[in-house]
Amino acid sequence: MTYAPQMPDRPVFIQGGRHSDDRGAIAFANDVRLDPVRRFYFITNHTTDIIRAWQGHKRETKYFCAVEGEFVVAAVRLDDFADPSPDLRPESFILKAAEPGVLIVPPGHANGMRALTVPNKLLVLSDLLLEESNEDIYRYPAHLWFDWDLLKENNHGR
Repeated sequence: MTYAPQMPDRPVFIQGGRHSDDRGAIAFANDVRLDPVRRFYFITNHTTDIIRAWQGHKRETKYFCAVEGEFVVAAVRLDDFADPSPDLRPESFILKAAEPGVLIVPPGHANGMRALTVPNKLLVLSDLLLEESNEDIYRYPAHLWFDWDLLKENNHGR
């Protein structure tokens, strides 16, 4: 029997956990189904001033996991890929390597991110191959829906 995981219709964060013993530690997110994943990559930023936003996808699902440091990742459901409303309201999530978990952003959304710490490393997984993703990308101005600077100030400038 083939398992087809139910894709959420909005971004969802799946909390992971940690276990430590005399051998070391394990960080995990055992409730995340990765059946559709076809590739992965890492993002690192040299400073907390870099904003990587917005990239929209009609077909692609993205999975985000902080491997080192902290990130804010925001996602917004697009009402029109050619000319989205400037009044859309994104959801934002703080991803921390110290608090394991995975953020799933389903198709139909644009996403963006900013590192809140240095050093940092964000693992990104995708259910499309690179060629397929490149045919499904829509880019929008970074400050269109989210005040990245306010969040950085509220995070004590990290």
